[in-house]
Amino acid sequence: MEMSASNGAAVGVFALVVGLIVVVALIWAVRLGMRTRRRESAPPRPEEQPRLPESGPVRELQEMREPDEVPRAKDESERLTPHQLSGGGTSGSRRSEDQKRRRWGSGSA
Repeated sequence: MEMSASNGAAVGVFALVVGLIVVVALIWAVRLGMRTRRRESAPPRPEEQPRLPESGPVRELQEMREPDEVPRAKDESERLTPHQLSGGGTSGSRRSEDQKRRRWGSGSA
């Protein structure tokens, strides 16, 4: 009985010490965050905020595009490298002559 009572007291003291360590760590983390926040620059003032251009809001441009064809390798075992593909990092399509939008209809695939 005496041994189990002393064992229970040791577990209680251990839980108290661990709890205190957690509380101290949380307090330290909050103080560190407050100190870091104080060192950061202030948020922008209203006059520093972005504004609309004088011409008004920018409109979205919608147009039909045609894909560039991917070149085929001369030999099936040959791999094409990026510099062999057209475009070189530019947009991979061009403006279509027909700007009429295709619509889904019943029976169309």
